[in-house]
Amino acid sequence: MDPVDVSSISSLSKPVCVLWGCELNGTQRKFNFEVEDDLLENQLFIKTICLSEDASDDLHVIEVEARIMQDVRPIPIATLRASVQPMVSFYCFELMPPVTFNLRSGQGPVYISGQHFMLDLEEEEKFYSLRSSSC
Repeated sequence: MDPVDVSSISSLSKPVCVLWGCELNGTQRKFNFEVEDDLLENQLFIKTICLSEDASDDLHVIEVEARIMQDVRPIPIATLRASVQPMVSFYCFELMPPVTFNLRSGQGPVYISGQHFMLDLEEEEKFYSLRSSSC
């Protein structure tokens, strides 16, 4: 599953939310989620991580590397095994790009899905200034 390319969106007047996903497996063990447009606020909300029906019954550990303060550390976010727990769902698991997903152990395939939320910072400032002036 290829990630959704949102680079063609040139100007946003409203928040935009698109589905996002990637696959990790024995040949592609890492996936980098990066954004290029600095004028937009970007958030990635992870919804599910699941094993393919073809995945072995080995332990699959998925970790994320995200910038926390000045440090980048890998943090395990899911441990899956086909016969015990083939999927995990998240509620409000928000990451700020850039983010790297790693398949630390196992061969997959592992599917990660979520939503990429984009908001124009200038529009957000206008909204909050209008809201505060009308109160």
